[in-house]
Amino acid sequence: MTTAAQSTQQQFVVGSLVHARGREWVVLPDSTAELLVLRPLGGADDDVAGVLPALERVVPATFAPPTPSDLGDHQAAGLLRTALRIGFRSGAGPFRSLASIAVDPRPYQLVPLMMALRQDTVRLLIADDVGIGKTVEAGLIAAELLAQGDARGLVVLCSPALAEQWRAELHGKFGVDARLVLPSTIGRLLRETPYGQSVFRPDGTYVVSTDFIKSPRHREDFLKNCPDLVIVDEAHSCVADTAIGASTRTSQQRYSLLRALADKADRHLLLVTATPHSGKEEPFRRLLGLLDDRLATVSFDTEAGRRLLAEYFVQRRRADIRDDFGDGAHFPSSRDTAESPYTLHRDYKKLLDEVLAYARETVRAADGALQQRQRWWSTLALLRTLSSSPAAAVKSLNTRAGVEEADSPEEADRTGERTVSDPADSEGAESADAVPGARLPAAAEAADGPDDTPEHEAGAEDDEEKARLIAMAAVAGKLEGPTRDTKLKKLIATVTDLLDEGYRPIVFCRYIATADYVAKHLTKVLNKKGAEHPVAVASVTGELSPDQRVARIAELTGVDEEGNPPAERRVLVATDCLSEGVNLQESFDAVVHYDLAWNPTRHEQREGRVDRFGQRTDIVKALTLYGADNPVDGIVLNVLLRKHERIRRTTGISVPVPQESESAMQAVFEGLILRGEKTAYEQEGLFPQEEAATAEQLEIAWQSSAEREKRNRSRYAQHRIKKDEVAAEVAEVRAALGTGEEVRDFTRRALTALRGMPAPTKQGGFTVHTDALPLGLRDAVSAALGPRHPRPVVFHDAPSAPRGEAALTRTDPVVAATARFVLDAALDDADKIPQWQRPARRCGVVRTKAVARPTTLLLVRHRFQLNLPTRKGGTVERLAEDARVVAFQGSATAPAWLPEDEALALLDARAAGNTDPKFAAGHIEEILAALPAVLMPALRLRSAELGKQLEDSHHRVRTASQARLQGLKVLPQGDPDVLGVYHYRPVATIIQGADA
Repeated sequence: MTTAAQSTQQQFVVGSLVHARGREWVVLPDSTAELLVLRPLGGADDDVAGVLPALERVVPATFAPPTPSDLGDHQAAGLLRTALRIGFRSGAGPFRSLASIAVDPRPYQLVPLMMALRQDTVRLLIADDVGIGKTVEAGLIAAELLAQGDARGLVVLCSPALAEQWRAELHGKFGVDARLVLPSTIGRLLRETPYGQSVFRPDGTYVVSTDFIKSPRHREDFLKNCPDLVIVDEAHSCVADTAIGASTRTSQQRYSLLRALADKADRHLLLVTATPHSGKEEPFRRLLGLLDDRLATVSFDTEAGRRLLAEYFVQRRRADIRDDFGDGAHFPSSRDTAESPYTLHRDYKKLLDEVLAYARETVRAADGALQQRQRWWSTLALLRTLSSSPAAAVKSLNTRAGVEEADSPEEADRTGERTVSDPADSEGAESADAVPGARLPAAAEAADGPDDTPEHEAGAEDDEEKARLIAMAAVAGKLEGPTRDTKLKKLIATVTDLLDEGYRPIVFCRYIATADYVAKHLTKVLNKKGAEHPVAVASVTGELSPDQRVARIAELTGVDEEGNPPAERRVLVATDCLSEGVNLQESFDAVVHYDLAWNPTRHEQREGRVDRFGQRTDIVKALTLYGADNPVDGIVLNVLLRKHERIRRTTGISVPVPQESESAMQAVFEGLILRGEKTAYEQEGLFPQEEAATAEQLEIAWQSSAEREKRNRSRYAQHRIKKDEVAAEVAEVRAALGTGEEVRDFTRRALTALRGMPAPTKQGGFTVHTDALPLGLRDAVSAALGPRHPRPVVFHDAPSAPRGEAALTRTDPVVAATARFVLDAALDDADKIPQWQRPARRCGVVRTKAVARPTTLLLVRHRFQLNLPTRKGGTVERLAEDARVVAFQGSATAPAWLPEDEALALLDARAAGNTDPKFAAGHIEEILAALPAVLMPALRLRSAELGKQLEDSHHRVRTASQARLQGLKVLPQGDPDVLGVYHYRPVATIIQGADA
């Protein structure tokens, strides 16, 4: 690097090079004559500094050409080029964030981003199907808004169970470091915050528990200091039908928080959910109203209403995006579903019949409407728990019913729906897996009017009823185990078959007691003495905190403390606390519905844990167990689950259960319990006339909803976006930044040269011994992974890696540190660093069979000033860099320039002969001598051409997204830097002397 004397009136243009503080810098936008905003040459945004020229010496600088004697081998050019490109964090292409993310978005995942770019203030409801990448889509929008400067900060609102997963996704895939704000972290955060200041800053990045921050203690401070970009995960849980009342208090508090956030007109708001519509219109409208008040009332039966909705709403099903995964991407090609019936053991059937008789007598004998509804829900709870497992039934019989606190029939129904049913608009499955109680207080205590029954008679009746419940609990306890519990026996056989086929199943249960019961018996049977292949079994329920759930799953699926790999044969037993949001596709590939959910959406959510983006198994399995002679299972199957599946297959649309489902289920269960019509439910279509009419009305409403949804979806905005054209632009940008294969190859070769001794792993990555690495790189690795990181370091061929390990992506801190070390070592004075620590060199002369004539490759770095139109009508300046290779044949004084693809091919050329160092240095000197007068003018033209290409790319993307174009410019800044000169000569046919 060379410098010039400083002028007192020196003006430094954006993109120019300066020397200050003993190093070289690039002048960034926002610089003024009084204050220069500088970034170290080749440095990251974290290294940006402000310099006052009046107080510190700042002089112009030029990038020094390579030293002819600093020669490397045939790999030197490729290593230096990739190291340079990995270091870029602000690409010159139309998607600024692509340089800083570790995920390769599929074409369909770019559609929400394009919709966002159309809006001045981004407001979107992303409602794609379970498992196809809503987190990636929201992350792409957030990363782009932050990279463009349209957003200063970010907050993700989610359940505490998903907070760590969101933090890991933001860090691993998007290079965004977020602080967790949870009940478990707020104390530490407050201690770290200066007195009188808020934990939150408008320019900060946070992942926050929605339920924690909605409390009055924290709400106002959060609203006052909330960043200008908010993502709300599982947004459907933040709205509820106001008619439900007290059961939705939490949802109403969440909604009140979101309403306050949405009322700030310039706040970006992304709502994310796979179930935006619960089947009830009011909650859906309240959700949409957060995006635009008009959406709360506009008619979607009009063209104007549908067009308005299309601006804010994006929803795709698996069938819509299946074609985007035809290139071997990790996404299942199909889901193999099947029902698996079993027949109740005679003792189990006898107890079920007794419970039905007890339910009928109890409800019929109720005194008043309130007591009738209380008894209805308590007996329904007993029927459902007995259908689940003996353990759940025993727990229910020994637990007081939640409805006993109700003061009115309506309140009893609200409580019963929340604790016994699976309502679509419930607050979520996370805390809903406790066994509902079946015991009610004594009849004399619970009556809602004057009691004329003599006290001794009432007492006798109460004692008799209590004794009856105790006896049923005792009988239920004796049914435990696969001998009398044929459902458990069926599960054991099903799981054994899945394991033998190579699957790793998740068994979903409705209740904590059932999950623990199932896990205990699976562990015992699958690992009995003499078992050829032991099976690891774990249970995860709502009794565990979110952190404990993560730890329990990690114990089952991760490497243990001694470094041993996880068991290949493993089973996870879980309640629906894991049915939403949690990613399990990397460790499991089959689902068994041990208990039928009373809402088809819950089944989709369960299966979506494994049937999702990132699943490596081509065909996932989903099996549903049900009792062929259990009338409760028959009702759920025939009224809900089979109809839902039939409509989905007929229309291709999966829609929520209509509001009529609750009344239909009530009617059919009333037929079972009150009139004793139990055999009618063992076959579809044999309902009594009254219940059949109700079920038919439900199916008609359901079919109508599906047809209406099918018509509306054709009008959504995403269908007008040409995703393939946008994907081509993204692919071009990603290619300019370095492909995933390049990054993996670079990391392995660089660490091999730096004595890390990479050793392959079964999963496709490798391990590296860091103790032998150069001290500077070793310290950087420890800083990235922590001083006590596992050794050797594991590099995963995946977008993310467990804590203490590395992912083979350009944004991984260990990969980035390796690239920075290789680049700095190549650019530093060769005499200051041991030669083995410099795997990349700026020069090279290679004898190769890849060329027929002498050919020269130049590694060039271009700088551009981007003038980008903003949403507010002005423009913003950004500085970007781009690395390209160019090549010419013949003499440097009369170069014959080659096409770019031929230049790139030279990076793969391998040496086929030795070259004398003095001879090689002479060739490099000749080329460098021609640099100022001959080669640099041609490189300037290349900069101008590349700038025009980049501007055209920006123009195409902005046109596709209908974004502003006025003021858009991409301008080359200064002369390009020649980082490397590599000369390739054909293998000599006749050798005379040392070199010919």
